[in-house]
Amino acid sequence: MLDLAIPGFKQLSLEHLVLDFNGTLAMDGMLLAGVSDRLRSLAGRLRIQVVTADTFGHAREALAGLEVELTVLGPDRQAEAKRDLVGRLGPQRVAAVGNGRNDRLMLRVAALGIAVSGLEGTAVEALTAAHLFIPGIREALGLLDAPLRLTATLRG
Repeated sequence: MLDLAIPGFKQLSLEHLVLDFNGTLAMDGMLLAGVSDRLRSLAGRLRIQVVTADTFGHAREALAGLEVELTVLGPDRQAEAKRDLVGRLGPQRVAAVGNGRNDRLMLRVAALGIAVSGLEGTAVEALTAAHLFIPGIREALGLLDAPLRLTATLRG
């Protein structure tokens, strides 16, 4: 669990981390360098869920050996499916990270929504739905690993 009181924002009591795969954790279906180490570091404190359409078909292989639960979505209503997953986990206990248009609803309902960017870019809808924008996934996961950094950006 990650507990953090952010003055002027909210009390965060996070138990779950919901992550998009392609464009967030991976590029062209391949996990980005350094991501697996960050996920291993967070796995002791947060239950990690990866949710994806698995466009390239490599998510299960890329995440093998990591303490994550993988959900592969069908082609329809992906934004709603991601939002519903966060809803089932209890949105007040979820940090969500994504970059795509289909991430916008989960970013909006999560207690902490983080939009990230990579070589695929960031959909404007994801950006405006998030509480925070971080230029890369390693940095975003690093914030959760050192949560007092979140206070500096979100307080007040």
